[in-house]
Amino acid sequence: MKCPHCEKDIPGVSCTQCDADNPENARYCMECGSFLGKEADSFSGDEDGFSLDDRVLCPDGTCTGIIIDGKCSECGKKPD
Repeated sequence: MKCPHCEKDIPGVSCTQCDADNPENARYCMECGSFLGKEADSFSGDEDGFSLDDRVLCPDGTCTGIIIDGKCSECGKKPD
């Protein structure tokens, strides 16, 4: 499988339903949405002092980051 951004080869798996290439750790197929049979890693959220319940999401509605140290971990935007 190739990265769609940089074209670098990355490990991947094929979907059993549509044969599309997916990242190695994907749980669902990016093409058809079928379950790829991978169980989610258990994550308690308390390791390293991070809590899923206390996180603050990025104020940009399209960003997937969280606010850490006063700015978004992905795009750098500061909350209003």
